[in-house]
Amino acid sequence: MKKLLILLFVVQGAFNTLFAEDVNGSEVFKEKIQQAMQSDTRTEQEVERDENRLPAETLEFFGLKDDMTVIELIPGGGWYTKILAPVLAEKGKFYISIATSRAEKNVLSMKEYESAKVLSVKNGLKRDGTSRFYTIDPFEFDVHDVDRVFTFRNYHNLTEEGRGNINKAVFNALKPGGIYAVVDHTRRHMQPLNEENGRRVDPVQAIKEIERAGFEFVDYSTLHYHPDDELLYEVGRKTVTGNTDRFTFKFRKPL
Repeated sequence: MKKLLILLFVVQGAFNTLFAEDVNGSEVFKEKIQQAMQSDTRTEQEVERDENRLPAETLEFFGLKDDMTVIELIPGGGWYTKILAPVLAEKGKFYISIATSRAEKNVLSMKEYESAKVLSVKNGLKRDGTSRFYTIDPFEFDVHDVDRVFTFRNYHNLTEEGRGNINKAVFNALKPGGIYAVVDHTRRHMQPLNEENGRRVDPVQAIKEIERAGFEFVDYSTLHYHPDDELLYEVGRKTVTGNTDRFTFKFRKPL
């Protein structure tokens, strides 16, 4: 009985230590995100978008940790890059890939973000002169055992073929249990393409496509749910910009 009590005390002590480390680690991680968001390198326009994009809450939902290996796809001007790069600089590894030229010029050229690396993809995005959508040939990333892959509001820019090739490459790069994080503007389910919805994505179609690559759909968040968006208008219209309804999906590579 005495030995059992001693064992229980030891187990309880170990649990308390692990719990304390987890809580402290979580607080340190949140602090890193806040520091990145408060950087002087962020423009006034970038800071104004924080209230709408909720980066800290979004990254927490996707389970990001500061010691992870992360890829950000199609980073655009580098809005999320400026947050992710410094958070992962000390303990993790951070890459941007596919259509990275603007982020390289605007962000990676700054000393604060020099830890970020570019993953080049052979041939990259392409489109013919008659289409507004891009495609990409089958490819593989030059890294493996990745913890998280993020794509923020750019899934809509791709053809179905291009999305399929990217989804497969992401699946192959992630470690078992790794997360594919997808955020984009919502289109009405099964609504045909028209002049107003080209920068929106049918969320059911996105789920089916990503599952087809081998992923499990494990969770979603309402962080970017905006019921006032009637899903009728182009996301750049003045009456819609900043208030678009966006799906926030979490997919996992099976263990």
